[in-house]
Amino acid sequence: LENNIFKYFTTMSKAAVKISVDLLNNPLCEQDQAFLEAMNALDTAMKRMDSFNQEKKLSAFSACFRYSGVFPSLNMAVKRREQALQDYKRLQSKVEKYEEKDKTGPVMVKLHQAKEELRPVKEDFEAKNKQLLDEMPKFYQSRIDYFQPSFEALIRAQVVYFTEMYKIFNDLTDQIDQAGMTDDQRQKETEAKLSELRALSIVADD
Repeated sequence: LENNIFKYFTTMSKAAVKISVDLLNNPLCEQDQAFLEAMNALDTAMKRMDSFNQEKKLSAFSACFRYSGVFPSLNMAVKRREQALQDYKRLQSKVEKYEEKDKTGPVMVKLHQAKEELRPVKEDFEAKNKQLLDEMPKFYQSRIDYFQPSFEALIRAQVVYFTEMYKIFNDLTDQIDQAGMTDDQRQKETEAKLSELRALSIVADD
């Protein structure tokens, strides 16, 4: 999830900036002042969009980053419990081995020593095991409690983001738009230009 959120915002930013950079590097910018001014306006809009996107990315990404920060401690607790279990099994096996032998004096002494050695190890394992059994379900449930407000904030940020994008591109339209032209007129003008290109002998159909 953390990686997908990061990729989502990063891809959006890179794509927006690359569009304006590619257009600014177009040879037409050197030949047509009006086109250059339009592309500069587009570049400014793309950078504004990228800046706003970076702020939103940090807001959404930080929640996942902080949450993932607890996993090393969680994994360490699981490893400590596993090590305690191995120690417990080893000493329990030692006790059982002496219990199976003839009850001679030396054997009883060693059995007593083994049981004394086992007792604190058993208590340590049971304590670590109980802690995980008690807290793992709470940790699992906490995902919902933690991420729900974060996702709600992300949705609100998306609303703000696209509202801001509308303002940015509305400003851009005011800068590069040809006054008085409707969308239908622009479409007709584009088709007329395309027809002129198709009429050239170098692109004419065979």
